[in-house]
Amino acid sequence: MPCFIGISINNQLKFHIMKTKKFVLAENDIPKAWYNVIADMPNKPAPLIHPGTKQPIKPEDLYPLFSKAGSDQELNYTDRFIEIPDEVRKQYRIWRPTPLVRAYALERALDTPAHIYFKNESVSPVGSHKLNSAIPQAFYCKAEGVTNITTETGAGQWGAALSMAAKHFGLELAVYMVKISYEQKPYRRSIMQTYGAQVIASPSMSTKAGRKILTDRPDYQGSLGTAISEAVELAMSTPNCKYVLGSVLNQVSLHQTVIGLEAEKQMEMAGEYPDIVIACFGGGSNFSGIAFPFLRHNLSGEKATRFIAAEPSSCPKLTRGVFQYDFGDEAGYTPLIPMYTLGHQFSPANIHAGGLRYHGGGAIVSQLKHDGLIEAVDIQQLDTFKAAALFARTEGIIPAPESSHAIAATINEALKAKVEGKGKTILFNLSGHGLIDMTAYDRYFANDLANYDVTDEEIRRNTDKLEKIL
Repeated sequence: MPCFIGISINNQLKFHIMKTKKFVLAENDIPKAWYNVIADMPNKPAPLIHPGTKQPIKPEDLYPLFSKAGSDQELNYTDRFIEIPDEVRKQYRIWRPTPLVRAYALERALDTPAHIYFKNESVSPVGSHKLNSAIPQAFYCKAEGVTNITTETGAGQWGAALSMAAKHFGLELAVYMVKISYEQKPYRRSIMQTYGAQVIASPSMSTKAGRKILTDRPDYQGSLGTAISEAVELAMSTPNCKYVLGSVLNQVSLHQTVIGLEAEKQMEMAGEYPDIVIACFGGGSNFSGIAFPFLRHNLSGEKATRFIAAEPSSCPKLTRGVFQYDFGDEAGYTPLIPMYTLGHQFSPANIHAGGLRYHGGGAIVSQLKHDGLIEAVDIQQLDTFKAAALFARTEGIIPAPESSHAIAATINEALKAKVEGKGKTILFNLSGHGLIDMTAYDRYFANDLANYDVTDEEIRRNTDKLEKIL
């Protein structure tokens, strides 16, 4: 989708930090339960399929790989709210509730009648929303007596979050970091190592899946699908070890709903309700987190909010992928997931928004998109950095490249409101800051970044290989 940010960022310094209005909750306002949107969905997601038997997954099929509590949450289609353990809420209090901010300066720069709000998840100790799920997943593993956990990470936000959570609960962690991000983002790697995690560039020679990929493609710079394969293989071959995932899965979407549940209360404090809710989209974690609590009011018929997932044009699964069962990883170790996908062997371009370089969307978001209950747009890399620079120069926060997709989509909607003369209320999720991504900004200002387009043939080549289950 073309981005029509019709404003020059070079002239925005006069819009330096204007009045800012934050809506801050008390510790007691941290949600006591996560919201499970599946219970309210008119069409539930199709079941996960066992990769071997090709039968619907049962909880006990997941127990060898995930924590028991996480596995049960994954397949819970009935309980609307699931209690947050006291120890998890205790850890949430380190940084939650996060502030909701009215972006007055950005509104003025755009000369829009729209009211723009953002939920600032960048204030967490690791700078992103990822701790919302890292803490409960690590807690559940520790409670089961697990000693080791494995995971993958793209840009490094998830790896950093799980490294902190693992250290708190006394777990040993191995992180397979997508090789291109391992090289592009050395300080993310340093953060993980500071917390005590072992970080391996993926694909690696430490797993069967990695060795095969490197044999076939020695120069391959990796993908989240590859890193997942390696992390799953290590978990399955290591005693007393579980695999922990940072996005895509239902349990991760569930944990992230603390974002939207808080935002609901804060929008009420502001005396407004969002007409549009926007978040960037890789596998679905932060989009689910802010969107699902508001979506439940659409599902009940009370509201008619639009929900927009903003993904990279170079990895456009929701906008151009097929709705089909596919593996969550490249090697085919994971259950088959009903998802919008570009094919699990799709090789995304090496954009700096490493957390969004994933071939598929989670089952819940994919079903909602299939049913027309949410929308998706794709944003070019250069447009995201243009939007990021404008946001930094007006609101004072340098956003992560991933979050900049949501900012670009927000600016587009705000400019549409200007053209239409309509006073929309827009809420977006600022999923993380970009202070460890400054090499990407250096390249942008040096005109050393490019846009990447995916051809229909490339998508068809990967999706035609999929077993047609849906």
